Amino acid sequence: MKILVVEDEPALAGQIVEAIEQAGWVAELAVDGLDGLYRATEESFDAMVLDLGLPKLDGLSVLHALRNQEHSWPVIILSARSALGDRIDGLNAGADDYLCKPFQMAELIARLRAQLRRGTGQSSPVLTAGGLMLDTRTSAVYWHGDPVKLTALEFKVLSYLLHNRGKLVSRTELIEHIYRQDFDRDSNTIEVFIRRIRTKIDGDIITTVRGMGYRLD
Repeated sequence: MKILVVEDEPALAGQIVEAIEQAGWVAELAVDGLDGLYRATEESFDAMVLDLGLPKLDGLSVLHALRNQEHSWPVIILSARSALGDRIDGLNAGADDYLCKPFQMAELIARLRAQLRRGTGQSSPVLTAGGLMLDTRTSAVYWHGDPVKLTALEFKVLSYLLHNRGKLVSRTELIEHIYRQDFDRDSNTIEVFIRRIRTKIDGDIITTVRGMGYRLD
């Protein structure tokens, strides 16, 4: 899962990006509203963490523009503006959640997990498919109760497929959601990751649709 962080305070932005990466996701950073809006409309993301007091274009304007263009993925606002009216304005503009500064990083990650689940139609923090189980709170993976050891990128592939269970996911979509934009990408590595995952769980649970992509049933 890939998260866009739009935050202009360097220290806080670095902490958020680090926490997102430690949670097993990919983080991309924009440091002003114009760059954030451009990245959000030109790249694929699963959620956004959006500051309101941004240079060049304020956060509410970014949010309005996104929703007017029918980008529906979850947005969590971060802001020092804690007044009731500010929170209402943010939610009415299309935000899915509003977190006031200062905040605990663990709470932001928990809220992101919840929004990512809801954004893909999942309600439980534990994602399951047959004998496969992924606990989004701990990033632990089990196959029929036995723990499964995955590399970081194998986990990102499996997690994305589980969040989109039953949906056909192309190689391009997987690449866009497991790598940073500046990473040297190779579509052939997706096949390698899928093959490795299949050796660790029942290979039949991930279906290859030739020429189109993969589906986890």
